[in-house]
Amino acid sequence: MQIPPFRWIASVCLAFGMISPASANDWPNWRGPLQSGVSLEHYRGGAGRVDAEPVWTYDSSSRGCPVVFDGRVYSFGYRGEKEELVELLTCLDEATGKKLWEVEIKDFISDTVYNRYAIGSPVVDPESRRVYLLTAYGVFGCWDLDGKEIWRHSLMEELGRLTFPNSKVGAPVVEGDLVIVRGITANWGATGPAADRFYGFDKITGELVWSSTPGTIPPTDSSFSTPVLETRDGKRVFYCATGCGNVVCVNARDGVPLWRFKAGKVGINASVVLHGNELISIHGDENVDSTTRGRMAALKLPEKFAAEEIQLDPEVNEAAWKSVEAWRNDLGAGSSSPVLHGDKVYQITDQGAVVCVNAGTGAVEWEAKVSNGNTHSSPVYADGFVYAPLMEGKVFVINAQDGAVVQELQLEGNCIGAAMVCNGYLMVHSTKHLYRFKILHEEVMADAAPQPVIPEPGASAALQIIPSEFTVSPGNSVSFRIRTVDANGFVTGEVKAADAKWESFIPPTAKVKSTADASFNADGQLVAAADAKMSAGAFKATAGGLSGVIRGRVLLAPPFTENFNEYELNQLQEQEGVQFAYPPLAWIGARFKFDIRDLDGEKVFAKTFDRLLFQRATVFIGTESMSDYTVQADVMTDGNRRVKSDVGIINQRYAIVLKGNANVLEISSNFERLTRTAPFKVEANKWYTLKSQVQVNDDGTGVVMAKVWERGAEEPADWTISAEVPIVHKSGSPGLFGFTPQNQKKVFIDNVIVTPNHP
Repeated sequence: MQIPPFRWIASVCLAFGMISPASANDWPNWRGPLQSGVSLEHYRGGAGRVDAEPVWTYDSSSRGCPVVFDGRVYSFGYRGEKEELVELLTCLDEATGKKLWEVEIKDFISDTVYNRYAIGSPVVDPESRRVYLLTAYGVFGCWDLDGKEIWRHSLMEELGRLTFPNSKVGAPVVEGDLVIVRGITANWGATGPAADRFYGFDKITGELVWSSTPGTIPPTDSSFSTPVLETRDGKRVFYCATGCGNVVCVNARDGVPLWRFKAGKVGINASVVLHGNELISIHGDENVDSTTRGRMAALKLPEKFAAEEIQLDPEVNEAAWKSVEAWRNDLGAGSSSPVLHGDKVYQITDQGAVVCVNAGTGAVEWEAKVSNGNTHSSPVYADGFVYAPLMEGKVFVINAQDGAVVQELQLEGNCIGAAMVCNGYLMVHSTKHLYRFKILHEEVMADAAPQPVIPEPGASAALQIIPSEFTVSPGNSVSFRIRTVDANGFVTGEVKAADAKWESFIPPTAKVKSTADASFNADGQLVAAADAKMSAGAFKATAGGLSGVIRGRVLLAPPFTENFNEYELNQLQEQEGVQFAYPPLAWIGARFKFDIRDLDGEKVFAKTFDRLLFQRATVFIGTESMSDYTVQADVMTDGNRRVKSDVGIINQRYAIVLKGNANVLEISSNFERLTRTAPFKVEANKWYTLKSQVQVNDDGTGVVMAKVWERGAEEPADWTISAEVPIVHKSGSPGLFGFTPQNQKKVFIDNVIVTPNHP
């Protein structure tokens, strides 16, 4: 059947049927059906202008972009103040704005400031008819179209996702049977060093399929650049900017890094756009080869990828790095993503100008100076017009041919996200409301949505084991699925887990030679015996001459203790000239932030000064599902009367911290959401004992309780501080906390005890 060049929304769609589950008029992800901020719609009798009176508004704050699928709007926003602030995944009727359902998600253990919430977007998968959302603090979930939760992850507690004050998130991306997310993580083992990573999850089950660490280590900032997909060299690949200043290409089916280009000295936030065999990217910070700030560039993509990652970096090969640029200009945009339509790029710059750039030469064809600056917001293109939201709450309608401003709208609040166009309407979120405006027209038409070309699988080359990373507790087991994949990551078949040969595997590059205290049974299940010890390691499966590797951790359920006495101090910290041991391998977020060393004849857990970026460190020592337990530990800060640091414990997503300089005991989750303090004079180089419990009430409220006393003294009968919270976290991993401002004074932890409240 030949696809007509235009489809009329009503009668023609019904007559010809749909090529895919998604309509050309849907906008299921924040970049739209072309991944470039371009609408497929055309308007008969339209001139770009919109009715200045919104069709409807919805009271929800956001710094992101709504999406539309099958007559429903899905929005990532937030509502409330202080302790009652919650982020929202909201579903609205597209025509009326009526709320159909809403999911509340509460922040925890983050350093988000100034209400910088909802800097991202949900995505709808038309095939599975499911909605996916990621938050800055690592809640990653899947819901059906009626709001029923299918699965949920806590990536902070599971994979060591880090948070930053800017709280940039971005959006998940669906590719085949995967949903892909990204973020800076400090996990365990080989992925313990903090890096900007990508993760591919099974979109139906939520199981982790692969993880990827492209770019360079360490990162300098977080990034919310969203992957852009295509087929190249027989592979499904994505391109994305990273927090380490690179633009990378990764195999979307197996996570293998293929190509990287060093574009800037710090993290890059703008998404890229594809223009034929070139990739156009922009950033707003210092360039690699000059002290100037900002650059837009077209990067020539290889026809074929090499066996190893292609590294285009002036520190690796300056001539090769320079040869990749087809053109460059001096435009700068710190976090606004470009729009590509035909051979034109439309961009909002940091200086508040909307510009049109020739995608073939990089020449600026016109510039509309509409503001004094911009923060995050990105434009959208529809039928010859650019719709550009700006920080001050204005939305400009600009003629794409000559840059003439044809209309200006003033909204309530700030516009920090992207606009989108769907079914003849413009939608944009501000920090006050979600708006829907009618684009003035007589009739709507839409081009057919393009379908990706998926290569046929080749010969089987490896085993892909799902989940690729596991946790198991003593007395329990984990089941796995095994797929055969070709050299490009495409699935070719299945293998029964029971038919594979399983063996412990220690990677040759492992700094800590360790195996997980678990074994496989005849059914191919990994079993941890009732007396299994906390441990971590990898396993290799072999079947039909093919192999694959998984890794994971054995984590104890309460009660458990750790006094660090069994660790051998066999590593040398050259700068300080002291012997140390790596932290417990199974603890999330500990590596390169803490180590084990001798202090006055006692082995203790010590905060390191390796990188200033990670002066604030959290370590998770259990699973996100744990609840109703007590955490206790001995803590101490180095320093003097004037300069000390902060040290503490984590209980069920609440930090209980002894703040040295402030001389208080503090309960917090996010500092601007929940903070309770009690005076307590903290002396440097003196050990104290911290203890905490969390009480969860039937009505969803709760009480966080903590006490502190000098180590060795009698424990006080009463809690030093109690914090009543209106919306309590019902579960969460126990953990440890250290904050060493400017890395001046170390903190130390010892004798960690986690016990159940009701054995």
